[in-house]
Amino acid sequence: MKTLSIRNLPSDATEGEVSDLFSQHGKVFSVKLVRDVFKGTCRGFGQVNMEGHEARAAMAALDGKSFRGNSLRVQEDRGPRGRDRGRRR
Repeated sequence: MKTLSIRNLPSDATEGEVSDLFSQHGKVFSVKLVRDVFKGTCRGFGQVNMEGHEARAAMAALDGKSFRGNSLRVQEDRGPRGRDRGRRR
């Protein structure tokens, strides 16, 4: 399974819309959009989990595609950043 990072989503995007968009390229296991704590609106980015070959097909098809006026950025999620990469000390 691969996790795709999605950027430049509209603030009123929903998990259902993003799932529908990505399901055109394969089975979507989960969608997680980052939301503003106070407003509840999408902060413009999120993650989608799909099978590897389907995720690569979705990434190739949707990266740069216009979604309600915004040009999407779709990349493979690289995990936590920084020196520790999320490891406990």
